[in-house]
Amino acid sequence: MRTGMVRTIPTSAFLMFQMTFAAIAPALSLGGFAERMRFGAVLLYTSLWSVLVYTPVAQWVWGGGWLQRLGALDFAGGIVVHVASGVSALVAALVIGQRTHRHAVTPPHSLPLVAIGGGLLWVGWFGFNGGSALAANEDAASAVLVTHLAACSGALTWMAAEWKRYRKPSISGVLTGAVAALVTITPASGYVTPAAGVVIGAMGSVLAFAALLVIRARFSVDDALDVSPIHGVAGIVGALLTAVFAQAQFGGMGLPEGRGLIEQFGVQCLSCVAVVLWSGGISYLLLQLTDRLVGLRVDELEESVGLDIAEFGESGYDN
Repeated sequence: MRTGMVRTIPTSAFLMFQMTFAAIAPALSLGGFAERMRFGAVLLYTSLWSVLVYTPVAQWVWGGGWLQRLGALDFAGGIVVHVASGVSALVAALVIGQRTHRHAVTPPHSLPLVAIGGGLLWVGWFGFNGGSALAANEDAASAVLVTHLAACSGALTWMAAEWKRYRKPSISGVLTGAVAALVTITPASGYVTPAAGVVIGAMGSVLAFAALLVIRARFSVDDALDVSPIHGVAGIVGALLTAVFAQAQFGGMGLPEGRGLIEQFGVQCLSCVAVVLWSGGISYLLLQLTDRLVGLRVDELEESVGLDIAEFGESGYDN
């Protein structure tokens, strides 16, 4: 069955590709309240969030909406996916509250699994960013190269920052820095040079590192997987840096015709502010609605037992 074409790819392929963005955005926000929300509440909240938060934002930026008409630049979802999910994760963490037995930093239970997951994310990101060219061409190849160099730069930058602060680098830190850089380069990946990708990755990584320290130390926010700094802050940084490094004088593809740096930077700022306000406000309302309908949070006993056992009656490990 033929379904027509979107630029150079079949409509069915474009549909599946866009579905991956729509699926990962609410999944990212779940990290902000891991180990606390009832499974029924998760299903209801994420379903409503996908329709009322992600869909409008995607239409604004990619579907001919008002931000696209203003000339907002977001090649592969830095604003649409990462800013929206990062802000929503922060709001959810604030609404649902801290874990009862929270630790300042919860170490991963399996570092090898962290390394495997980080590697899968790193390689999988090539599909998101390169695939956003919607063609197997030079633009796609350039986006993949820029993405990889940014991730390398971000991983090394985070390692250096962690080494300086804690006197020890870590594998989990290196991978976290790579992910922060991958988020930061996402909106710019199809518009900038490899050299710019290195700079953007480093800047996103170090600013996400700083934001993480502030959120952990100065605010009582239990963002379990640090979604707000790693995705929200890095996504905003990437969106703003896109206006700078997409300029022709930096070797980028150039800003929209007749657009200067200040004007484009303003459009990028407006896009971030709009998405922050919309995703944050609607997420708060959806959380309140979900709480009234099915209840948001498991009780203290269920939380202490663990949601695998309390909600599903099974465990990932057979002792």
